[in-house]
Amino acid sequence: MDRFQDSLESTKKNLKPHKYEFEEILMRFDTFLKECRRCKSQKDKDLLWKAFHFANKSFEGIKKNSSEYYIEHSIEVTKIVTNEIGLGMKSAVSALLHDVVDETDMQIDDIAHNFGVKIASILSGLAKIREVLDSQNIVQAESFRKILLTLSDDIRVIFIKIADRLYHMRTINSYSKKRQLKTVTESLYVYVPLAQRLGLYNIKTEFEDLCLKYKHPEIFEEISGKILGTEKERTQFITNFSLPIIKSLSLQNIDFDIDGRTKSIFSIWTKMQKKHVRFDKVYDLFAVRIVFEPSSREKETEECWKIYSAIAQLYPPKTDRIRDWITTPKPNGYEALHVTVLGPKARWVEVQIRSKRMNELAEIGFAAHWKYKGITYKKSELDHWISEIKNKLSDTNESKLDFFDSFKLNIFSSEILVFTPKGKIINLPKDSTVLDFAFEIHSDIAYRCIGAKIGRSVVPLNHKLGSGDIIEVLTSIGQKPSKEWYHFVSTPKAKKGLNKIFKSERSQNIQEGKKMLHYLISKNNVLVDPKVIRNILKHYQLSGKKELYYKIGNG
Repeated sequence: MDRFQDSLESTKKNLKPHKYEFEEILMRFDTFLKECRRCKSQKDKDLLWKAFHFANKSFEGIKKNSSEYYIEHSIEVTKIVTNEIGLGMKSAVSALLHDVVDETDMQIDDIAHNFGVKIASILSGLAKIREVLDSQNIVQAESFRKILLTLSDDIRVIFIKIADRLYHMRTINSYSKKRQLKTVTESLYVYVPLAQRLGLYNIKTEFEDLCLKYKHPEIFEEISGKILGTEKERTQFITNFSLPIIKSLSLQNIDFDIDGRTKSIFSIWTKMQKKHVRFDKVYDLFAVRIVFEPSSREKETEECWKIYSAIAQLYPPKTDRIRDWITTPKPNGYEALHVTVLGPKARWVEVQIRSKRMNELAEIGFAAHWKYKGITYKKSELDHWISEIKNKLSDTNESKLDFFDSFKLNIFSSEILVFTPKGKIINLPKDSTVLDFAFEIHSDIAYRCIGAKIGRSVVPLNHKLGSGDIIEVLTSIGQKPSKEWYHFVSTPKAKKGLNKIFKSERSQNIQEGKKMLHYLISKNNVLVDPKVIRNILKHYQLSGKKELYYKIGNG
C-alpha cells in the first residue's frame, strides 16, 4: 500500500463521521506534493504529510465557507507559498497550519511541540495580523504599525499572509458585497504595496487587477474587452517585430526565449487616468521580454548588453529610455535591462532583457534570494527597509498619520539614484530636493545647508534632483533652519528632522518666555492669579500658557 492509501485509511479512522469529501481532498494534496517545486526530498514530503494530517484532524472537516473546507483553503495557500513565491519547507508547513490556531482548539504550544519553535513563531505572527485585520479598520495607521511589527520577527510571516490574501482575492466572488469591499480596500492599502516592496511583481499585478475588477467592474470589463478585441493585431505586430531579433540572436548561438506581454488591466487604466487619454491612445500596451541562459554567471551582464547591441542594430533605441537595473538593481531586488526602440510602423516598443536568474528574481522578488543565496543572504535593500520601518515603529513621538504617510511614501514613490562625491549611492523618492539629500547624509549637515554643487552648477536648497546627479552639499555655520524649509522637503526623514529641530526650539522658547514673564512679574511686584492669566490668553487669542510663554520667548 503506497503513502496515499496509508493516508486515506488513517484519515477515515480519525475523522468523525459526517459528509466530508476526504478522498477528494487527499487526492488534491497528493497531486500538490507531486507538483511541488520545493519538495525535493522524501523527508520534505514526510514533513508536509505530517502537517497535513495535523491540520486535517484539527479542523475535523469544518468548512471555511459554504463552498470550501478549511483544509482545502490551507492546501491552496501552501501551493501559492511554494510554487508561486518559492518559499521552503518551514513556510510550507506554516501555510498548511496557518488557520489551525485561530479556528480550532490547538494552541501555539501544540505547534511548537509537534513542529518546532520557528514554525510556532511564524504562526504566532500570522495570528497577530489576523487580530489586527479583524478588530480594526485597516486603513488606520496604528493597524499598519501592528502588522509591520511582524517584519522584525520573520519576513516569512508577511509572505504567507500575502499568499493567504491572494487566495482570498481569487475566490472573492463568493463573498457578500460588503465583505468584497472590505477585502479590496485592505488589499489596495496593505497587500499591493507590500507585494511591490518585496518584489512579488506577478502577485502585485494580480492583486491590482482583481481589486479593479471588484471595485470598478464596468471599467475592468471595458478594458479587458478592448484588449481581447485588439489581440490579433497585437500578436501580428509582436511576431513581425520579434522575427529579426530571433534570427540575429540565433546566429550568435544565444539560448533564449522571447515573448510579448500585454500590460496589466490596472496599469493600462492607471495610465489612461494619469495621461487623460482613451484606450486607443495608450501606445505601450505591451512589452517584449527576452529571457536568456548565460554561458556563465560571470558573463551574465556582458551578455545582456550583447543582446541589447543586437537589438539596437535592428531598431533605433530611444537613448533617454534605457534603464540599467543590472548595474544598480532596484531596492526591491529587481534586475533587468530595459530599452525602448522604434519598431515597425514607427511604433515605440519596450524590450526587457533578463537572464533566467534575473527573471526568477523579478517574478518572486526577495523570496528568490533565498534560493540563490540561502536563508542567510547578505544584507540587502530589504533589510535596510525593514530597519527603517522598525525605527519608525519605535518612534513614539511620530503621529499615526505621519507614520501612515511615511509608509505609503516609502512604498509608492518612484525612486531616483544619486551619488555623494565619494561615489556612495543614495536612493531617494522622485522629486527629492537638495535639502532631502542633506538630511539623508546627516541632520547636522542639513541644518547648516545653504545649497549644493551639482557638476559645475551651484543650486539652491529646493532644487529637485535627477538620477545620476553627483551632489556636494554646501554648508554655513551661520545658517539656521526656517519654517519655509517644510516646502522644500518630501522625504519622511527630512520632515522628521525639521520637526525635531523646531520642537526643540519651541521648548527653548517656552522656557525662556516663562523665565521672562516671571522676571517681569517679580520686578514690578505684580500679583498674578489664574483669572489675570485667562484674561491675557483671551485678549491675545492664545490656546494656553505654553502658547503665551512661546510668544514671549520668541519675541
